[in-house]
Amino acid sequence: MERMWIIKKKDLSEKEKRYRMLLWSLLACAVSLVVCVSYLACWKKVPGRIHIRAGQQEQIDFGIPASGNLHGREAESIPVSLDQPVTFFANEIDSYEMDVKLFGVVPLKKVDVHVIEDDSIIPAGIPIGIYVKTEGVLVVGTGEFTGYDGRRYAPSEQILCSGDYILCINGTDVTGKKMFMSKLREAGSGEQIFTIKRNGNVFDVKIEAVEDQAGAAKIGIWVRDNAQGVGTLTYVDKDGGFGALGHGINDMDTSTLMDLGRGTLYHTDIIGIRRGEKGHPGELTGVIDYTRENVLGLIERNTDQGIFGECGQELLQEVTSEPLKIGLRQEVHPGAAQIMCCIDDQGARLYDVEILAINNEVSHKNREIVLKITDEELLHETGGIVQGMSGAPIIQDGRLIGAVTHVMVQDSTRGYGIFIENMLEH
Repeated sequence: MERMWIIKKKDLSEKEKRYRMLLWSLLACAVSLVVCVSYLACWKKVPGRIHIRAGQQEQIDFGIPASGNLHGREAESIPVSLDQPVTFFANEIDSYEMDVKLFGVVPLKKVDVHVIEDDSIIPAGIPIGIYVKTEGVLVVGTGEFTGYDGRRYAPSEQILCSGDYILCINGTDVTGKKMFMSKLREAGSGEQIFTIKRNGNVFDVKIEAVEDQAGAAKIGIWVRDNAQGVGTLTYVDKDGGFGALGHGINDMDTSTLMDLGRGTLYHTDIIGIRRGEKGHPGELTGVIDYTRENVLGLIERNTDQGIFGECGQELLQEVTSEPLKIGLRQEVHPGAAQIMCCIDDQGARLYDVEILAINNEVSHKNREIVLKITDEELLHETGGIVQGMSGAPIIQDGRLIGAVTHVMVQDSTRGYGIFIENMLEH
C-alpha cells in the first residue's frame, strides 16, 4: 500500500509540473501581447513627419514613455524627452531627424522634422479639367498577335512590362502614341532598339519587330500617352502656384503614378451629379472644352501628394476666397470642420464635416485624415464624397488643414484627406 501511494504521488507531481508550465506559457503569451500592443500604440502616437513654423514655438504632446535625440546638419545632438509636452523652436527653414527610443532603450521610430514658413494660402474648391501627357509612351501591357505567316508572336514578352515608359526608338525621341506608331512603322520588321524608363532607371533593350497580317511592324504591346478627368483645385499660393487633388494621377490599368511630360488645367462646368451609394462611388460630371481659350494653368509635377504647377491669370481671377493660415498636423483634432467644393453653377461653398480620426503614419500619404460628411444639403445632393471632389480644401478652426482625397467605397459619407503641410512640401 505504501508503494502504491508513492507512485500516485509521483504521478500527481508530473501533472502539477505540466499545469504550471501551461500557466507560465499563457502568462508569457499574455505579457508578450500586452508589450506588443503597447509598443504599437506608442508607435502610432509618434508621427513619422513633423512640421513646425519658423520663428514660432510649437508644442507637441506625445505622451509616451520615450526619449530621442534631435540631429541637425551639424554634428550637434539635442536630447528630447517625449513623456511630457515638447516645445520645438527654430528661426530658419531647415530639416532635422529625431531618433525615438521607448524607455530610452528600445528603438521606436525615426521622425523627420521640417521647419517651414508661416505662410497664408488661398483655399480654392473650384472644379478643374485635367489633361496630362506622359513622358514618352506608357506600356499598359504586352500580348500576342498574328504575324504575316499566320503564326502567333509576342516579341515584347519578358522584355517590356506594364509601367515601363518608351522614351526613344533607335535613338529618336518619342513624344506620343501617334509618333510611336509612326516611328515603329518606319523602322519596319527586325531588331529595334528601345530606350525605356523603369522605376526611374533608363536603359536600352532590343526587340525583334514582326509584321502583322496587314504588313505593319508590331512588337505586341498596348500603350497610352495621356490621361484626363475632373478634380478640385485645393489652393493658390502667394506666388501664383497651385496644388490640387491631394493624390497623384495614376494610370487606370497599371495603377502606377504617371511620369509627367506636360499637363494643363482647363476650365470646367459641373453639369450633373451621380450620387454615391454603398459599393458604388458617385461622380461629378463636368464639361471640359480642351481649347487654348479655356486653359487655366500648367501642371508641372505629378506626385503622390497631388498635382502642382502655375496658375494662369484667369484662374487667379476665379479664386476669390480670402487667404487662410495653414493648420499643422499637431493642430488638427477630431471634431467639427468644413470642406470647400463646387457641385453646381453657384461656385465653391463650405459644407460641414466631422473629422473622425488622425493617422500619424507617413506611409498613409494621403489617408491621414478620416472624415465624415454631416452637411444635410451635401448628403442630399451627392450622397457624400464623390469622384471629382478630390482636392476639396478641409478647413478647421479658421485654418486650412488639408484636402479630401478618397471616398470609402462601402460608405460614401466617409472618406480620407491629406494634411496640407504635406502638399506644401511640393
